[in-house]
Order: sequence, then structure tokens, then C-alpha cells
Amino acid sequence: MDWITALVPGGKENFNGSVIIFDRFRKSVRCLPCHKEDTAIDTALLFCNNIISNSGVPEIIISDRDPKFTSEIWTKLYEMLGTKLAFSTAYHQQHMD
Repeated sequence: MDWITALVPGGKENFNGSVIIFDRFRKSVRCLPCHKEDTAIDTALLFCNNIISNSGVPEIIISDRDPKFTSEIWTKLYEMLGTKLAFSTAYHQQHMD
């Protein structure tokens, strides 16, 4: 899971970012439009509404140490879902292989 930010605003909601989710089990990539100003809560809601509701609860989430993914809300979400969190190095996504 990672972010792409500083995109040219587009759509009726002027999205200027995207949350990228690599699903290794399904061998797919999901790009969810967002705003680069979104908070950890916004990101958690986006994840729950678009990933968990469609694909189920992941066993593991690999992310860099972005505060949006390491905040207290995400820690509680991982705990409630029983999902393991693994960290990769930012800008070096070989951990995703």
C-alpha cells in the first residue's frame, strides 16, 4: 500500500492523489482516488469501503512508514481485523515482490 500525490486535480471532486494497493493473492492493483490532504481516518475509510468490502480482510499489509498508515487509528484497525502490518523502506518497494 502506498501513495501517489501531487497529481493534476481531476474529476468532480478534484482528486489530486491515489492510494495504490497491490493484491499479491489476486495479482491485481487497485488505484483509489483521494486527496493528498486526506487524513489517516479518511484513508482508513477509503480502505474499508473499497478493499475490505470487496475483497475481504487481508492477512498482511505491507507499507512504508507513512504516518497515515502507522497512526493510532490504523493500529487499532489492524488489531481489530487481525491483520499483520509489515514495513518496507520508502521508495524501495522490493519488499512487495
